[in-house]
Amino acid sequence: METLLIVDDDVSLLETLTMHFEEIEQDDGQPRYQVVTATSAAAGLKAAQENMPSVVILDMMLPDRTGLEIIEEMKGLCGDARIILVTAYHDMETTIRAMKAGAFDYIHKPFPDPAALDLVVERALEYRQLSRRADEVHRENAVVRLGDIVGTSPSMQQLVKEIGKVASSTATVLINGESGTGKELIARVIHNYSYDEPRPFIGINCSAIVDTLLESELFGHEKGAFTGAVGAKPGKFELAEDGTVFLDEIGDMSLMLQAKLLRVLQEREFERVGGVKRVKLRARVIAATHRHLADEVDQGRFREDLYQRLKVITLVIPPLRERREDIPPLVKHLLERINEKVHKRVTRVPHEVMERLTRLPWRGNVRELENVLTRAVVLAPGDVLRGDDLPALEAHPSGPLDPHRAAGAAGGMFAAPAVDDASLIPTLEEAERQLIARAMAVTKGHKGRTCQILGISRPTLERKLQKFGLAQGQGPQVHPYPVKDAS
Repeated sequence: METLLIVDDDVSLLETLTMHFEEIEQDDGQPRYQVVTATSAAAGLKAAQENMPSVVILDMMLPDRTGLEIIEEMKGLCGDARIILVTAYHDMETTIRAMKAGAFDYIHKPFPDPAALDLVVERALEYRQLSRRADEVHRENAVVRLGDIVGTSPSMQQLVKEIGKVASSTATVLINGESGTGKELIARVIHNYSYDEPRPFIGINCSAIVDTLLESELFGHEKGAFTGAVGAKPGKFELAEDGTVFLDEIGDMSLMLQAKLLRVLQEREFERVGGVKRVKLRARVIAATHRHLADEVDQGRFREDLYQRLKVITLVIPPLRERREDIPPLVKHLLERINEKVHKRVTRVPHEVMERLTRLPWRGNVRELENVLTRAVVLAPGDVLRGDDLPALEAHPSGPLDPHRAAGAAGGMFAAPAVDDASLIPTLEEAERQLIARAMAVTKGHKGRTCQILGISRPTLERKLQKFGLAQGQGPQVHPYPVKDAS
């Protein structure tokens, strides 16, 4: 439901517009608008501050001040609300001044029918949504440079050279690498080195969204395209403009969507879901997967024609276990980032600890290394990274990981140690409770920092605290490796 603020000293007009907009329903039968009214500039500003409207219909001539005088103040109070200025006077100079002051539109009274405002209000809402999504894009478009690719190994140096060549073209790129190797990081580096000026980078994980929603996210949809589509919405291909669309885990995309993607890559055009208008694809496409797509093609799970189109330029990121000489500089780089995030100063890594880190298998690659270091930094009492705070990972095994040590391989903050009796391993719920209690203890009950460390939202943390009886931040003694009572 959108909040609509109407500021006008004509009480009968307020009543007519309120009745009209409150009768408009969404597809699910719920009201489309909550209408708030005011009859003066002062009351309008107060209502804007209290209700944070999405759209304001503001009369030009009010008893205490003009609508033109309060536009800037109104925008400051209700953020990105779109303001529609209404007047009974036809004055070109005032129209220009209103638009320069930040009005979304400038329309004249009397209205032939209240419905005449519908299109203007809907258009204002759509522009507001587009603006918000564009802001999200720019926030996500963090600048990533080659300095973020850490590694002196021959394989990484070769990858950097290949990135330099790829960045000079606009061809589609396929990035292949195991989970945790940093496929999105590589995509961002390619993007930032491809353009001299900032352009949008839009990423989407194809394995994290069901087909029906993924189609809408990629191509956008028109109003009424499906139940719940109360307004038109641009997709990732549209929002990326002349930047980059990053399709992560493309190997998990359904055959139906693969066919649609192939058509987009071939024709460089697409339609929104429920639409007929052809939209040009201006963005570059970079795809990534942890799967071997050639095998997926053989198994009938991936289209060969799409694979052939994607693999023209393929970059392969080596797993961490195959470039162990990169681990020491990676540890230094990650510690700087982790210390800043959790507000610690763990900077010293003893030789024996670094040696141990270089011998571990790192099945989760750089992501697992970062998780392990985060846990160790949080537990460290001083500025030294301690071996005792590292999870019990089996060093460089030749076969599968011992199931009793599987918890450690995930690089979790409170992975259980290797034990011979599986009954001593804590349940997932117990481990989660201990992790939250430890994080709260480390941050001295500061919930914002606790959320940062755990990588969860404030509402999620509040629910977990209630669930585990830690609402006041008072938990039992927390040990690095909690286990069940063996008795």
